Amino acid sequence: MRILVLSDIHANLTALEAVLGDAGEVDAVWCLGDIIGYGPDPNECVARIRMLPKLTCLLGNHDSAALHRIPIETFNQDARRSIEWMQNVLTRDSYIFLYSLPERVVIDQVTLVHGSPRNPVWEYILDLHNASQNMEHFETQICMVGHTHLPIAYLSVNGGRELRWSVPNEGECLEISSRAILNPGSVGQPRDHDPRASYAIFYPETNGWEIHRVEYDIRAVQKRIRAADLPMRHALRLIEGW
Repeated sequence: MRILVLSDIHANLTALEAVLGDAGEVDAVWCLGDIIGYGPDPNECVARIRMLPKLTCLLGNHDSAALHRIPIETFNQDARRSIEWMQNVLTRDSYIFLYSLPERVVIDQVTLVHGSPRNPVWEYILDLHNASQNMEHFETQICMVGHTHLPIAYLSVNGGRELRWSVPNEGECLEISSRAILNPGSVGQPRDHDPRASYAIFYPETNGWEIHRVEYDIRAVQKRIRAADLPMRHALRLIEGW
């Protein structure tokens, strides 16, 4: 069984289509939130995600802000500008779909959230200390998160709260034998200085975890960002992955 794990699409339809084409046939799709925000294609990305087979989708912080659930003052100036634009262009169907999304889902031995198990929408897991603190906030063997835009795995040492981190090599299948927090990276706005879209394939029978990267037409997305009069910073960062 192959499960496609996506996060942080950020209204980048070109990257999303590249990932779906590269991943090929899958048995289910788990989307860890932030379908929208930053990019020029919010309604198109929501519509595409809704079409995917056996979809489980979570609410992200940008999704929540577009629903007026998070004050936009908590975001930086460029992000606020993007959120305000999305609040104006979201269709009723997109709004209803985002409104329906849960903040946390448990499937068998996997917990799914956007930010962290302690704070599903907003908290970033960026280091071993923070990851360790979050281990007591989920009961399953594995927790999958997004939000940081960084593909990384935090793995328990001998089953305890002591953790080590690992950045899996592209295409290498990491078999998860201990408790772990796993991040597939970002589809639409990678921040690990690799501009290629990032996603993961999860094999539940063996707890196998594979990170994959795929190139896409970044300049086409930049052109649409400029046409929508969105912040130029959101266009520039795509080319270098920051």
